[in-house]
Amino acid sequence: MGIISRLFHRNPWNKPARLLYTSVIEQSRHPVFYTDCCVDDTVEGRFDLLALHAFLVLRRLKKAPDNTNVLSQTFFDLMFADLDVNLRELGVGDMGMGRRIRKLAESFYGRIAAYDSGLDSDDDELLKSAIDRNLYMNTPVSEKILGLMAEYVRREDDSLAQQQVSALMEGQVTFGAPPHAQGAEQ
Repeated sequence: MGIISRLFHRNPWNKPARLLYTSVIEQSRHPVFYTDCCVDDTVEGRFDLLALHAFLVLRRLKKAPDNTNVLSQTFFDLMFADLDVNLRELGVGDMGMGRRIRKLAESFYGRIAAYDSGLDSDDDELLKSAIDRNLYMNTPVSEKILGLMAEYVRREDDSLAQQQVSALMEGQVTFGAPPHAQGAEQ
């Protein structure tokens, strides 16, 4: 039995968490993020897009009036178990794997705090700064791109706030189209 199977054996939230996670992966792998929005198509860039979309789903679950803690934790555990498997497939050995996963988790928590602050503020500069620091790692991108990504994050946060908790609890989440920034200078 594999690590993911053992981790989620007999967990009733396994299927909804997997469905949510699959939707997050599909959205974060949308080519437009890498072509039009200038996110680096690297392991780091892909992690940052995954982290951004996972944050949006977890933020919605956290704000739900129903008890969504177990589903949120199962989603989080699944995401990091999958990251562990992916790192191993990339050739990262067992030595230090726990340290690497712990570092990824810490960086994810840092992103959550930064994105939460940005979304909770009416100041778009705070959200753009969080996006610049985390998604672009302060690599120069145009103000237009940062603005489009900030609009996208706010739009998706608003959209998720409108989605029914019961649907999320069944693993159903809907993301909108990524921003198209054709012609935007990097």
